[in-house]
Amino acid sequence: MNKPDFKTMNLKELRKYILSHREDNEAFYTFVDRVDTEKKWINYPPLDSIEDMNNYPEFSEKMKQDKGRKFSDH
Repeated sequence: MNKPDFKTMNLKELRKYILSHREDNEAFYTFVDRVDTEKKWINYPPLDSIEDMNNYPEFSEKMKQDKGRKFSDH
């Protein structure tokens, strides 16, 4: 069986592929690399308690905006 060309797949297609081919490490690492380069991550230090979320209102707002959104096709 020939592997698909992961470089031509969008993230949604690649995600679907890795979920049905969980043993394919190459596909998984390609997906992680692409998500890392294509998505805008918000990095914060680890929280000590749930109350620490009050110190990062922009993170809480982002979570509210993302709630219910499906995985994008980017």
